[in-house]
Formats: sequence, C-alpha cells, structure tokens
Amino acid sequence: MNFQYSGKRISGQKTKGKIEADSKKTALLQLEKNGLIIFDIDETKPWNKDIILNKKVKNKDFVIFLRQYVTLIHAGISISDATKTMMKQTENYALRNALTDIDKQLDQGEALSKAAERHPKVFPDLLVNMIHAGEASGKLDDILNQMADYYEKEYRNKQKVVSALLYPTVVGIITLFLSIFLLVFIVPQFVSMFNSFGEEIPAYTQFILSLSDWVGAFWWVLIVFVLLGLVVYKYLLEKEAFVYGIDRFKMKFPFLGVLVHKGVLVRMTQTLSTLLNSSVPILQSVEITEKVVGNRVIQKVLMESRRSLESGESITVPMKGHWAFPALIIQMMQIGEKTGTLDHMLSKAAEFYEEEVEQLSNRIKTLIEPLMIIILTVIVGSIIAAVVIPMFSMFENL
Repeated sequence: MNFQYSGKRISGQKTKGKIEADSKKTALLQLEKNGLIIFDIDETKPWNKDIILNKKVKNKDFVIFLRQYVTLIHAGISISDATKTMMKQTENYALRNALTDIDKQLDQGEALSKAAERHPKVFPDLLVNMIHAGEASGKLDDILNQMADYYEKEYRNKQKVVSALLYPTVVGIITLFLSIFLLVFIVPQFVSMFNSFGEEIPAYTQFILSLSDWVGAFWWVLIVFVLLGLVVYKYLLEKEAFVYGIDRFKMKFPFLGVLVHKGVLVRMTQTLSTLLNSSVPILQSVEITEKVVGNRVIQKVLMESRRSLESGESITVPMKGHWAFPALIIQMMQIGEKTGTLDHMLSKAAEFYEEEVEQLSNRIKTLIEPLMIIILTVIVGSIIAAVVIPMFSMFENL
C-alpha cells in the first residue's frame, strides 16, 4: 500500500512525500523512526488504466490467471491459499483488486462462487455458475480445469477471427488517411502549375482538384460527421432492434461474414457442451448460453429453444429452417437428445467448426492481403495519376 504524508523534521523543517507500507500504522512507525513528526497521512491509489477506463480483464490475462489458479488447486493447495498466491502474483490491478476482496470473503466463510459473483466485470456469469455447480457436486477442481480449457479455446478462436479481420481494417484506415493527406497537402501544390500552363485539364483531374478543394475547405465537416455518427451509433446500441440488425449484418456480410458466423457457432456449442458436461440442468445451461453467446440472432433462437424445452419439445425445434443454424448442428443435437449424449455431440460440433474457423481464417488472410494491396494501389494511384498524367501532356506541348 502507498501513503502520502506531510509533517516536519525535528529541526522544524516542513516535509512531505510518499511511503510504501503494509498498513497506515506501519507507515507512521517507519516515519517516526526516521525522526519525522507527521501531521497528515492518507493512502494513495496508484494510477492504473484499468481503473480509469473501468475495463474488464483482458482475455489473455484471464486465461493465464485461470490456468495458474487451477494448477495450484490441483497441486493440493486450498482455495484460500491459491487465491492469496494469485493475488500477490497477478499484475492486472482489476483482477488483483477482485482477488483481494474474494480472499476476505473466503476468510469469512463465504463460498467461492458467491465471492466471485460480487465482481461481474472480472468473473463472467458462465464461470460463476460453473463454480457454483462444482461446489454443489464436490468437483470444483475438475470444473475449474474444464473452464481453463474452455477459456483457452475461446481466446484462441477469438484471436483467429481478430487476426483475419485486423489486416483489412488496418489497410483500410491507412488508405483513407493517405488519400486525405494527398488531397489536402499534395494535390493543391499542382493547381497553380496547371493554371500557369493554360492548358485544358482533363475531366478526371478536374474532379480530383475539386475534391481536394472541398476536403481542404470543409475538413471539419468530416470530423463533425464522424463524431456525430459515433454519438448516434452509441445511442442506437441501446436499441435491441438495432443491435440485432448489426449482429445479423456481421453474419451476412459478404466473404468475412462466414468467419464471424462460424465463430459464434463455436462459442455457442462449446459453452452449451461445457455446461451440460458439468451436470448443469439443460434449461439453466441454455439460459446461461444465451447470456454469453454474444450475438442477438443466436440468442433469440436459444430463447425460443428454452421455451420449446419448457413445453416438452425438442431443443432443435426453433433451429430448424433458421438460416443461422446449419443442418449439421441440428442433426448432431437431435442425435444427442435421442441417445442422451447431447454434451458429447455439441463438443464434436464445436471441434468441427473450430477447425473450419482456423482453415477459413488462414484462407481469408491469404486471399485478402493481395486484395487490400490492390485496393490501396488503385485508390492512391488514381489520385497520383490524376496529377501526373496531365503534366506529361503539358510537357509534350512545350
């Protein structure tokens, strides 16, 4: 803990500073031993972006924590001691703060699931429910091990999708800013040259010059438009219909939508399989999956599937004929229901689509890199050609 103090020395000279100690009392004793008379001392919280931005724990940090936590428990260390150990080791402030509170709750006799439930931004609903199931069944270490595997797979799958989409996003942003730079700073330099020659300027070049003038004069309009768009987008995100439409658009988007779609299916099948395999009742499993699937289209169908189960029908009834659910998943789930191996069939479906996501991700990265380079070359090259080609024509006439 860090403390900020103010006081004076024995000589009467005023002083102030900072000191690190286990408690306020310990800090005061240390300062008094150094010959200081303390007027005021308060604990200071270190600046941390996780606190300021109120962010959740990053997936990578959470996966590392969970795997280490499970390893400690499997080694025979108690939950309380494992929590204390991880509390001292983790570098993420939000996670360390949550573990500190959990440690206090455990010392007071609180269950791990109840203690973790107090920190929803750190510990997801899925993990809390699974911990609760593990405590009820006496298989907490096995459940935590399953969840460590689950979040590792989820992290890897998410990275595959992100890496496939990152390249076109970065190249697109570079293309936009490079085009604006050329239009605002480079193209205007040639306007006076074209005017001095008195030659007729080609229509395309004239269009680029007019576009350059507009961007140079009304660049602020673009900024206002972008900011206004962000405000409107944030407002619309609170509307269920809009979010549903965005999720549907992501899955239907040409070429890249297939990757997003299959990534969502992997998350759904993995989550449902993990819950069922841990003896969580099917209705509760579907309800939890609804919350964590991260896509309104799939979420809506799962809600209908839960109602179907409540009325005594098959979980697959609402999925039949729905564009978001391939026939393979429906068939495997139907077989699983009939044979009592739904968790196993969902796990197999998850493995199948996980492999497809990896292959599709590699394929997209291979195809999209040259495509984006071509797009960048065409856009930037068109702006440059609009200026250079008329210059050659003018020099020929001299």
